[in-house]
Amino acid sequence: MFSKSIFQLQPSEVYRALETSPQGISAQEIESRQALYGKNLLKTTQPQKLWQKLPHHLSNPFALLLWISGALTFLLGESALGWAIWGSVILNTGFSLWRERSTQQAMLALNSLMPSYARVIRNGVELDILASELVPGDLLVLADGDHIPADSRIIEAYGLRINNAVLTGESTPAHKTADASLRQGVSEIERPNLVFAGTSVVSGTGKAIVFATGSSTQFGRMARLTQTTPELPSLLQREIFRLTKRISLAAMGISALVFIIGLSDIGLGLSQAFLLALGILVAAVPEGLPATITLSLAMAGQRLSEQGVLVKKLETLETLGMVSVLCTDKNGTLTQNQMTVREIWLGQRNLKVTGTGYKPEGTITPSLAGENSERDLQLLLSAAILCNNSRLRPPASDGVQWSYLGDQTEAAMRSAGLKHFGSETALVACFPRIHELPFDARRKRMSTIHRLDFGNKSMLRQILPEIAKVVEAYDEVAFVKGAPREVLQACQQIALNGEVCSLSEDLRKQVLATLDEYAENALRVLALAYRGLPPRHGLYTPEKVEREMIFLGLMAMHDPPREGVVEAIQTLRRAGIRLIMVTGDYGLTAASLARRIGMLETSHPTIVNGAEFEQMEAAQLRVLLEQEDAIFARMAPEHKQRLVAALQEQGEVVALTGDGVNDTPALRKADLGISMGISGTDVARDAADVILVNDEFANVVLAIGEGRAIYENLRKFVTYIFASNVPEIVPFILTALTGLPLALQVHQILAIDLGTDLLPGLALGTEKPEPDVMLHRPRKKKTPLIDAKLLRRAFLWLGPLEALLAYSGFFLVLYGGNYLADIPFLETLTPDLWVNKQLGPEQLRATAITMFLAGVVMSQIGNVFACRAVIRRGRSLGWLSNRFLTFSIAVEFILILGLIYFPWLADVFNLKPLPLIFWLWLSVYVPALYGIEWAHKNLSHKRAKMAAAQAVLK
Repeated sequence: MFSKSIFQLQPSEVYRALETSPQGISAQEIESRQALYGKNLLKTTQPQKLWQKLPHHLSNPFALLLWISGALTFLLGESALGWAIWGSVILNTGFSLWRERSTQQAMLALNSLMPSYARVIRNGVELDILASELVPGDLLVLADGDHIPADSRIIEAYGLRINNAVLTGESTPAHKTADASLRQGVSEIERPNLVFAGTSVVSGTGKAIVFATGSSTQFGRMARLTQTTPELPSLLQREIFRLTKRISLAAMGISALVFIIGLSDIGLGLSQAFLLALGILVAAVPEGLPATITLSLAMAGQRLSEQGVLVKKLETLETLGMVSVLCTDKNGTLTQNQMTVREIWLGQRNLKVTGTGYKPEGTITPSLAGENSERDLQLLLSAAILCNNSRLRPPASDGVQWSYLGDQTEAAMRSAGLKHFGSETALVACFPRIHELPFDARRKRMSTIHRLDFGNKSMLRQILPEIAKVVEAYDEVAFVKGAPREVLQACQQIALNGEVCSLSEDLRKQVLATLDEYAENALRVLALAYRGLPPRHGLYTPEKVEREMIFLGLMAMHDPPREGVVEAIQTLRRAGIRLIMVTGDYGLTAASLARRIGMLETSHPTIVNGAEFEQMEAAQLRVLLEQEDAIFARMAPEHKQRLVAALQEQGEVVALTGDGVNDTPALRKADLGISMGISGTDVARDAADVILVNDEFANVVLAIGEGRAIYENLRKFVTYIFASNVPEIVPFILTALTGLPLALQVHQILAIDLGTDLLPGLALGTEKPEPDVMLHRPRKKKTPLIDAKLLRRAFLWLGPLEALLAYSGFFLVLYGGNYLADIPFLETLTPDLWVNKQLGPEQLRATAITMFLAGVVMSQIGNVFACRAVIRRGRSLGWLSNRFLTFSIAVEFILILGLIYFPWLADVFNLKPLPLIFWLWLSVYVPALYGIEWAHKNLSHKRAKMAAAQAVLK
């Protein structure tokens, strides 16, 4: 069709080349092109097959240690034990593979919660569609904060700047234009009229036509050349790996020592000494711990997703529990994102606007019909509609409220204008837009330039005569909106009672006083102005356009606080988390809302605006941050980023909420970036670590609570596992040092670690947060997961308790079993226990070992209940509240019964059936261990309270 490349064509030629039009493509074309080009998706790399991952899992250090141990066992003639050890490696490998598969599926499910959308024009209608549904020829509508979903040719651009860092590595935004590009020696990516998939809009607006989708895009071609990089382990995973490595080395050292003692001091044979050492090694090596930790994190991420909190990476869950400062935006985060214009200040008069939401129905009172001020109102509302990139959408057939595309503030202003005019058709026809100077965080203004269409001048005079009297003397008119002080600063005149007057100092003070009054009532305020432009020479620039303007008035909007925000703020304060409001809005407006929702405790907070913040030295900023009730207003993106960095330098773990493109640098800088899912821009969601899918601020509390609970649950899990290792290790050490009969054998340890122990430990990782989880201050950043206190509790308290209980049953059978045979009552209860009133030595020893194994399992049940809560009793959590725990305990009990009473299993593990009387003894273990631990908790709690009281007295 055309011999030129797409970037060499003029916009009108681009439409023809891609067989589309300014109204977009038709429904029939969409179907045919989707069939031809397919979905706008990249071809993802297929995950490794299970058999491809096997070598990695079968050759990790822990697995190699057990492979070698099993081989040596075979050489010593203990084939059953060798198969058991190798079987443990295979079983753990199977569990790890299942964990990886389930984690991958969970993360894919989470990603599907936040699909990417694109704004397009199809059949002349502007709408949002899934980015995957785009086809070549689609007409894209671009605005700041949007991701570019496909390679496209720009056909309209107003101050459009694109971040191409994902393709070029260059962080400086590139200016874009709709003009044909004929420059030679420039790569396609550098063409000023092309935008590419994966990049994002930094500022400005525009339209572009898609010419490549999916794998045909530049990003798709790059993805095919890029090798997938494996995800690095998180800090927590690295800590667990270091710990298990140290424990393994310690276990190997102890095993070697026991082996030497067994040979030299006790006089054991080579095979017996080796089996003792091997028992210690198998009992102490936590080969399944890293995989179990990862599984617990994945399950926690899944639980949060069900509550509307999308956590992108598992390691983010670690940070959630450490958040000490929360910097939060105001509009759309703490408020409902339902902006409505409530009041208008116009020529020394206050007007009220009725109606709620974005539905363009309501009135402006008092009516100015027939007054000179009607001209001022028409100009102000015309500016509100024309200097505006939003679109209002009526409810669908099953909908109940109006919605919008674009910025909520602009949507509120458009709705207010339509409440007066009824329709914007004539206004838009008379004032076609020819250029736009997009909003910039530095100058805090947006301007649109419109050409007066002389063909529609008669219609303008007929429908809007007051506006016609003002603007018909000009060929072009600029309408401006923005922050009141910044707009007022650029104005020299004011529209007053139908006339244009000089903007005196008294009038400026009136405007500022009205601004403060609105702000104190938590109203967001924007100012509007206009200027008739002289004949243009050169480019439109803010310096040329936004000067010597005529001030029109103020529009004050209200966005009520979200439901649950007040309660969430109170909970966060009780949790020791400092709250700081960081907003681009006016300071008094922010302070008024902060006071209303409970963020402020003082009536006179310190309000710092962006200009003041920029002038602060580092020392001044440190002093300022020591004040609890400081509010940061009129903040530019670099100001927010610097604030986050300053808090981090003080050792704080900073979370920041945001939804706009101006929040992106700070979201990336924060320890935890939190974006809104619905109102958040694509760029903000991409920069964030956590996305609140339903825009509910209260879910921040839920996420932090879950983060804290995850940390505590992992500590409970590790305490349980470490404590359970003690009664497994102690028998081998006692036998090596004292010559006592061995109470446990190696393959029985494997039955505990990979059978009865596994499910209860996992169940602790699913515990719901304790009732007081948000009543404590956040933990410090460098606080280790496993500290001396945890190790003391596991190895010097709970573990020895388990061992003592298990040994009580062992000695009861070993040294008192035959005496029980003389008690007639017990003999009638257990007639088959003794043969000829006496057990043989081997049978007595096997029964005692069985009693010890059953004692370990029963004490583990008491231990898992003891580990459920660090301070509180299990009753406060609800005895049956954790269904997984209840199920796992039932499975654990069934497993031990199966090992003892199924003959073929009993033969494999050298176990003997236990009579009923011994089960009565074993049943005491659960309440005994739990009761002793409960008494210990109470005593420790009382001591802590007494120490705190004494500290206060001192």
